[in-house]
Amino acid sequence: MLQPKRTKFRKMQKGRVRGLAQRGSSIAYGTYAIKTTDMGFITSRQIESARIAINRYMKREGQVWIRIFPDKPITSKPLEVRMGKGKGAVSHWVAPVKPGRVLFEVDGVPADVAQEALRLGAQKLSVRCRFVARYNN
Repeated sequence: MLQPKRTKFRKMQKGRVRGLAQRGSSIAYGTYAIKTTDMGFITSRQIESARIAINRYMKREGQVWIRIFPDKPITSKPLEVRMGKGKGAVSHWVAPVKPGRVLFEVDGVPADVAQEALRLGAQKLSVRCRFVARYNN
């Protein structure tokens, strides 16, 4: 699972995801990519699951780039614990994404293989995505 090696602070406030993606909104490395159309949090487990699905369909041909990193800690308290007594422990890590953010890029495979592989990967994510190619993004 992806997570930071070290952070300045252990816990973070929830915050809000607002607006459109400014950085990371165009294809930088590959030829084909998936781009989000709505905002939300993507967990490190979802990123890993999508990566495995993409690599499995491409039969480890070509190359895959992951353009997001889960660097926001999400805390939770144990079940059946009363209110108060401080903030809970870090349970998992998420990557906040805005609409227009490129999540995965692929290269070195035909367009139909890339589209199907990225479709299978997008099914594993909690946000809606669309397929884009370098020449029409």
